[in-house]
Amino acid sequence: MSGRVASWLAWSLSMLCVAMFLAIVALYVLIRSAPQVPSSVSTTFALTDLLIGVPFLAFPLVGAVIASRRPYNLIGWICLAVGSLFLLLGVSEYYSIYGVANPGSVAFPIGVAWLGNWLWMPAVGLFATYLFMLFPDGRLLSRRWRPLAWLSGAVIVVLSVGFGLAPGPVASLPGKIRNPFGLEGFPWLSDGANFGFPLLALCILASVVSLVLRYRRSRDEEREQIKWIAFAASVVALLFLISLIILLIYGSKPPSWTRLLDTMTALSYTGVPIAVGFAVLKYRLYDIDIIINRTLVYGSLTAMLALVYFGGVTATQAIFRTLTGQEQQPQLAIVVSTLVIAALFNPLRRRIQSFIDRRFYRKKYDARMTLEGFSARLRDETNLGALSDELVGVVRETMQPVHVSLWLRPDPPPRGSETQE
Repeated sequence: MSGRVASWLAWSLSMLCVAMFLAIVALYVLIRSAPQVPSSVSTTFALTDLLIGVPFLAFPLVGAVIASRRPYNLIGWICLAVGSLFLLLGVSEYYSIYGVANPGSVAFPIGVAWLGNWLWMPAVGLFATYLFMLFPDGRLLSRRWRPLAWLSGAVIVVLSVGFGLAPGPVASLPGKIRNPFGLEGFPWLSDGANFGFPLLALCILASVVSLVLRYRRSRDEEREQIKWIAFAASVVALLFLISLIILLIYGSKPPSWTRLLDTMTALSYTGVPIAVGFAVLKYRLYDIDIIINRTLVYGSLTAMLALVYFGGVTATQAIFRTLTGQEQQPQLAIVVSTLVIAALFNPLRRRIQSFIDRRFYRKKYDARMTLEGFSARLRDETNLGALSDELVGVVRETMQPVHVSLWLRPDPPPRGSETQE
């Protein structure tokens, strides 16, 4: 495929994905506002459900940029495929729910809903296996990983066919509308599809292991590329883990503030295609170290200051209740906690920054400390020979070059000697 054809195909697919996203927005408005749709159905669609489409719109847009500039790299095409499948899944779900709730309004709502029974499997499979397995250059780590690629594809195909032909109700539709393409005489298809999940999980784990091994063997640019996707994936995993813990604690009745966390978790998926774009196109590649450093520093600082604030308010309230017997929280507790946080911000930030630099950026931290020590000695040193040796030693220790030499320009002759000559 020529570069022009690849660019045309990539941008055409991305524009199709934009059209599907706009269709999802239109169907979302219809479901929420149409009087024919039962309230039990329309109220289940929150804004979070619509925001889930934002990261899956980012996948094809980033994929189009990569595929148009690097048509030989499969990562761009994988991003396009993942975004297209997820957006098509969203359109089919919203379309079928609106059609079932409003009989006769649209054509073939149950048949379109059947797409949602199996379409999510290739979308998840491509994202969770091949994106990590082939990142960042679109090639396997070595020929030994070819069986994993074939096994992952076979598992995805078998699970997709199993879910598509399994008898039973359609998952995306309210009520108990059965799968129109389900093979009622083969009930084992439902159980067989579920048995394939452990094998798919092993393929996902093996793909992540291949990315870890690629990172251990990589150097320079490729290592920075892997840091981008690892950072984005870790943010998604952390927010998902927090949501899971809250779900286990509160059960089916979580507090209202968890909707904000759900929205943040949904939007965090947007960071994955953006990180892939920065990594593959190598745009501002080395900024990932600064991003990781700042995230560790300010994430830890925010958590510690929040703990100090709520701990201070709680402790002050308990002391005030013990001394006065009143239940009302005094405003003094909030004022004192705020002043304590303001006083602790800069000292705590410096200590956290120093700890993270020592623990995770040891080489850079040692180089910085060496330069600071040399600057202090530079102010006091008067011997030019000793200063030259010290400078060469600092450059050798911090930069680690193959060869170091220092050339000093000789002093110019006095002006009187030039006149005599």
